Amino acid sequence: MEFDFAGTLSTRIMLCDVSRQLFLVSLSFVFFAKAFQGSYMKSSITQIERRFDIPSSVIGVIDGSFEIGNLLVIAFVSYFGAKLHRPRLIAIGCLIMALGSFLTALPHFFQGRYKYETTISHSFESNSTENILPCMAAHIVFPLSACERESGSPMWIYVFLGNMLRGIGETPIMPLGVSYLDDFAREENAAFYLSCVQTIGILGPMFGFMLGSLCATLYVDVGAVDLETVSINHKDSRWVGAWWLGFLVTAAVMLLAGIPFWFLPRSLPKQGEGKTKDKAKDEQSAAQQECFIVEEKSDTDHEKPCLVHLSELAKDFLPSLKRLFSNSVFCLLLVVAVVQVNSFIGMITFKPKFMEQVYGQAPSRAIFMIGIMNLPAVALGMITGGFVMKKFKLSILGAAKVAICSSLCSFLTSLLQYFLQCGNAQVAGLTVSYQGLKNVSYYQENLLSQCNLGCSCSLKHWDPVCGPNGITYVSPCLAGCQTSTRVGKEMVFHNCTCVGAEWPLPTANTSVVLGQCPRPADCDHMFKYYMAVTVLGAFLIACGATPGYMVFLRSVPPELKALALGIHTLIIRSLGGIPSPIYFGALIDRTCLKWGTKRCGGRGACRLYDSDAFRMTFLGLIYGLYTLSYVLSGFMYVRLSRRQKKLALRDQAKAMEMEVNGLSRDDGDTVSKGTTCEGSKQGVDGTESST
Repeated sequence: MEFDFAGTLSTRIMLCDVSRQLFLVSLSFVFFAKAFQGSYMKSSITQIERRFDIPSSVIGVIDGSFEIGNLLVIAFVSYFGAKLHRPRLIAIGCLIMALGSFLTALPHFFQGRYKYETTISHSFESNSTENILPCMAAHIVFPLSACERESGSPMWIYVFLGNMLRGIGETPIMPLGVSYLDDFAREENAAFYLSCVQTIGILGPMFGFMLGSLCATLYVDVGAVDLETVSINHKDSRWVGAWWLGFLVTAAVMLLAGIPFWFLPRSLPKQGEGKTKDKAKDEQSAAQQECFIVEEKSDTDHEKPCLVHLSELAKDFLPSLKRLFSNSVFCLLLVVAVVQVNSFIGMITFKPKFMEQVYGQAPSRAIFMIGIMNLPAVALGMITGGFVMKKFKLSILGAAKVAICSSLCSFLTSLLQYFLQCGNAQVAGLTVSYQGLKNVSYYQENLLSQCNLGCSCSLKHWDPVCGPNGITYVSPCLAGCQTSTRVGKEMVFHNCTCVGAEWPLPTANTSVVLGQCPRPADCDHMFKYYMAVTVLGAFLIACGATPGYMVFLRSVPPELKALALGIHTLIIRSLGGIPSPIYFGALIDRTCLKWGTKRCGGRGACRLYDSDAFRMTFLGLIYGLYTLSYVLSGFMYVRLSRRQKKLALRDQAKAMEMEVNGLSRDDGDTVSKGTTCEGSKQGVDGTESST
């Protein structure tokens, strides 16, 4: 029996070690998968906006639906999930996230082929090389049946619901995964393990943005249309990439990530503990492990203990919540996190559009640069922060100093972005006059000039052409073009009366080509400086990520850790993740100069922004929110330092009391040894009286 028990003990220890390793690898991969999925959603925002012809404010609502899904279930999952089988809850979450990605891609298979906005699309129906008269061409009228079908089916609702489903599935991964990791890891190893998991996770956004860049260069109906007939390229503001394809890929990855969690145990012993629990506790743990969401057995004798267990947990919920919010440091950390997350979510949602509109970058290149440059800097910063925590064994105050200082340095670096600007794109009638004069106040009537008054042009459509003078015209008709040659992307328009109208130097060549004119060369140099500044800022702020997270974990009692993580995620999602993209998008919409037109009329997605107003609005919001967060961080640090001093004084008092009690016990033992009979006789002060 002793041999069997020893063998069983060694087997258990070995299985625990294997389970720990499997959990670390699995949690790292699931962090990678959810970040891969989430970053691809961020990278596809521009494509979804153009495909469904919706403004940035609606895109903000869609982006916030992920947090809405979290908000619905996070509090209950975090509290009750900590008492149930956490790995299996994570596995179920992965399955739900995969279904959400499939649902997000579904509208592509229900919609017809993408019909981009153009006044000359009818010329591409055949391979004819006959000339057309753009100046006399009327705008396209779409069939009524197509209008009814489009207006009666807002397909972006599927994207909204799919993203919400992803938010519901992501709910158990963060709080339950981190609390499970912190439970079995040594205190000195927890920060290092967490930084490793987050570092592997940060590779997810890098691959997600790279996948988004690849899909953005593929036409939305790739494989279903002849690309030779498509007159726009991936740099055009009407281009829609194969956004749906990436969601199918991320769904498959998410399914694979959830498989190992079905086979992990309910709990693991603390790292380094070789002793097993007594038999009664083992049996109780095994019984509780069977009590997982839906009881597999139908016997009521087995169901009753589970129901009693859950009811007891429900009674403890409100007292635990009250105890948590009475922690002033925890509350201040929450407020700081809400403000900073507002800034971060708004920034990352519209950063590709910012790079496109301010620096003239194609969406695919902007997404690629974020993935290949910014995210590796974030990963390196997280590794550095975890290493500093482990190397110097920082206290909670030391970790708070590192987190605040690194974030403040990143903020000071980001202030340089305000001075890295490019001028507006030169678009006749929008940013410059037809004579090449700048600083034009936009009115729709400014699109008309003496050079195109006789053309009967539509002022609503966006079909840009580029002249040899570097000025973009909203359409060939508004450029006053009379004839055209070639087809598809190679089409050239000739005899354009507005091209030669510049003063004082008229242009000899009056031909224009399809597409918007590129920005000047100095704008590319400015973009390189911008990327260098953002990479440095991303590294600095990431250095404080792990120390800041450990401050949060150490500021609450161990028994409330899972609940604190859940409440933290709940409030961050609801107050930080949901409103931020909406008001960022609404304010960005106010800087739009030229709105697109839907197939059946009405305002579509924005085609051209006032880049100066966009830059000031976007950066102004970020700067204002971060400034507020640093003021709040100061209050938090003062409160934390006071609490730590009180704890230190209390520990010192306890140590002195123990020392005094130890000395008194030693004296009592000496007296009792000397006068045994007398000590037993005076039992009122001795052991007998206390007994």
